[in-house]
Amino acid sequence: MPLESIPQYSLPPQSLDATPRTLHIGCDSPIRISAGHRILHHEGKCSRPHGHNYEITAEITGHLTEEGWIVDKGDITGIISEWDHRFLVEEDDPLVDAFEASGDADALVVLPHPPTAEVMSVLLEDRLESELPDTVTEISVQVRETGELCAGGI
Repeated sequence: MPLESIPQYSLPPQSLDATPRTLHIGCDSPIRISAGHRILHHEGKCSRPHGHNYEITAEITGHLTEEGWIVDKGDITGIISEWDHRFLVEEDDPLVDAFEASGDADALVVLPHPPTAEVMSVLLEDRLESELPDTVTEISVQVRETGELCAGGI
């Protein structure tokens, strides 16, 4: 095919970074992690250790970089995957001592608050905000714990 017959597109250089864009990660195929947790001060069955196959999605808004994206998707999935096949506990949970005594402390993620889907979404948003470039202007993470429970930013 001759080069002349290939459609050519051009934008003024400032057009790529002039308008914020949004990257939707996991819209139709969420990032899946398996993790255990318990809600230490819950009066129901969630106070017992158990696990979920979490589905996580994210929306990252910002200006395009010279590479032509807002962020590298791998940067997002890398942070989220740090919780995959781990046990999430609140910092004052006695399970921390039990995991340490058994030699499995590396299987823990110790959170400053109860490991609910709501807290998980806030902590992931905060972590992403601290790790992503200044070109990012807004971050929203949704954590689906079950088919009936999903928490995240508005």
